[in-house]
Amino acid sequence: MSRPLYRGVTGIRIPDNSVDSWDSQSKDKTEKDGLDKRGSSHQSPLQLKSPFRLLFADNSSSKYGASENGFSPDPFILGTPRSRHKLILLFMKFSIVFIVIFALAGSFWWTVSISTSSRGHIYHGYRRLQEKLVSDLLDIGEISYAPSKTKELEFCSQEFENFVPCFNASDNLAQGYSDGSEFDRQCGSELKQNCLLLSPMNYKIPLRWPTGRDVIWVSNVKITAQEVLSSGSFTKRMMMLDEEQISFRSASLMFDGVEDYSHQIAEMIGLRNESNFIQAGVRTILDIGCGYGSFGAHLFHSQLLTMCIANYEPSGSQVQLTLERGLPAMVASFTTKQLPYPSLSFDMLHCARCGIDWDQKDGILLIEADRLLKPGGYFVWTSPLTNARNKESQQRWKFIHEFTENLCWDMLSQQDETVVWKKTSKIKCYSSRKNGSPPPPLCSRGYDVESPYYRDLQNCIGGTHSSRWISIEKRANWPSRDHPNKNELAIHGLQPDEFVEDAESWRTAVHNYWSLLSPLIFSDHPKRPGDEDPPPPYNMLRNVLDMNAHFGGFNSALLHSGKSVWVMNVVPANGLNYLPLIQDRGYVGVLHDWCEAFPSYPRTYDMVHAAGFLSLETAQQQKCTMLDIFIEIDRLLRPEGWIIIRDTVPLIESARALTTRLKWDARVIEIESDSDQRLLICQKPFFKRQAN
Repeated sequence: MSRPLYRGVTGIRIPDNSVDSWDSQSKDKTEKDGLDKRGSSHQSPLQLKSPFRLLFADNSSSKYGASENGFSPDPFILGTPRSRHKLILLFMKFSIVFIVIFALAGSFWWTVSISTSSRGHIYHGYRRLQEKLVSDLLDIGEISYAPSKTKELEFCSQEFENFVPCFNASDNLAQGYSDGSEFDRQCGSELKQNCLLLSPMNYKIPLRWPTGRDVIWVSNVKITAQEVLSSGSFTKRMMMLDEEQISFRSASLMFDGVEDYSHQIAEMIGLRNESNFIQAGVRTILDIGCGYGSFGAHLFHSQLLTMCIANYEPSGSQVQLTLERGLPAMVASFTTKQLPYPSLSFDMLHCARCGIDWDQKDGILLIEADRLLKPGGYFVWTSPLTNARNKESQQRWKFIHEFTENLCWDMLSQQDETVVWKKTSKIKCYSSRKNGSPPPPLCSRGYDVESPYYRDLQNCIGGTHSSRWISIEKRANWPSRDHPNKNELAIHGLQPDEFVEDAESWRTAVHNYWSLLSPLIFSDHPKRPGDEDPPPPYNMLRNVLDMNAHFGGFNSALLHSGKSVWVMNVVPANGLNYLPLIQDRGYVGVLHDWCEAFPSYPRTYDMVHAAGFLSLETAQQQKCTMLDIFIEIDRLLRPEGWIIIRDTVPLIESARALTTRLKWDARVIEIESDSDQRLLICQKPFFKRQAN
């Protein structure tokens, strides 16, 4: 029976049936007994001796070719030339270890003995090394988990081409929602879409502003010829449809255009024409049920900013076509929830055959309209109900007329089907209302939320406790409104120096953005020798989404630099709420939770901007991942659209790692040599569905 192997000893066993093996084993046993008798009974046969002794060991001990257990003898025991060579190598290794330890000890002693003045420089160097380490670790993580983390996302099926999460009237009806609530957004139980939306098969890049305002590609929107031609809205009738394009002809003299309509509204207010709206304190308008945005498109010439809102529509959407024209719009419903705008946000509310029954639900929809309207603002309503002949319609009109009086609205004029009211600028009016019909009460101070986020409609008048209760006539006219004075900034808890510094930094940032975009845009275009990259055209972008708008400084800087853009200023629901300041400056914006889908159709923005957004989102426990948010950005962005993300180095590196999965072309750019922030500039590729 063979003996067990020693741990760490390798060799080849000799078969037991070998005669030579038997003789060798017998001979080894005899010699072993002899050695034992010479007094070494307590020493193990494999015990390691002193290296110096092994180097000069007697070679006579190696005359036997195998040890007693049938293996080759251990080279460290016998004094062969091979064993001496290995022991020399071992000695050299010990020497190297000793030298390294000595060097480290000397380095440590030098570090302890350096002066205090030198430590500051080393600290900054250490900080840069730390940032580099984080970046390298992220890169290592990407490489290590490449099969799972960097796998590109698949494209969604064709049914998702015009997908708007959180809005599905048929599903809402199946779940029991009714009486208008089926049009509300329901984001609670919806599954996330881990796929990328493809553009329709014949999708084309929209025409640049201002041409794109009047001509859009039919293949870019979901609408049928019947929906265009059979619509009852006067703004929809001003359209021409051919094989590839829809042309909007609101300025044509052949039709009763929106120019005459807006001129009529101005006269009813007491102005000469619509160009005098600015002098009357009007800058921002909420257009409810906007048709296809012709009212706002016309007023844009007069520096008026009109936000279109309408219900979600699976086909023939007012919001989708308005955004395609390069005009502000979002999906929103006047049904059961308060809109995600602050109280006292708009200078005018406009509803031209918008489909809302203002007399229903005991006038609660009119109360919400009052909450959104600034003191002294105007409510314009065009409806056949105002000129009705039958008794039922006259009763409905009487209710609205009396209810608006209890809201302290003054009816300025009525012409044909159009009525214009003016909201009071005096809070005392609410205490002197008629008692004939119970007027809606004022909201209590604790219940008067300035910026509700899809809260249930309230049956009380809001905004009366706000320090922003200032008549539009007493506010500065546009564009002076963009520069609030010291008292106006104090309302929002800001100092003039802080505001000015923010404005200047954004003007510098916008200049740098355009400088950085120039070589990226024209990198594929041939240049004559000596020519520099031309600057990007002022109308390269139109629809811009700012995911973390802060004071609205990015919006202001874009306009100050002469860019023909409008900006959807989004204030994250988990951040500091400066949306009232943004609205007071004469811009449009919305409160939004970015772990939910944004209320817009796919492919509706030319640029998405996010400065400090990733830091804000990662600082709190979120119900979504960075990938979820990036997939939503991809849904909102048009093909060949741009993404600019500004944040800390580690977060930028994490974001860059995700761009591979989203198929974005990405570049990381250093802002300043001593800055801890970086820019990530990405472009969405143009992928569209192929014909079967």
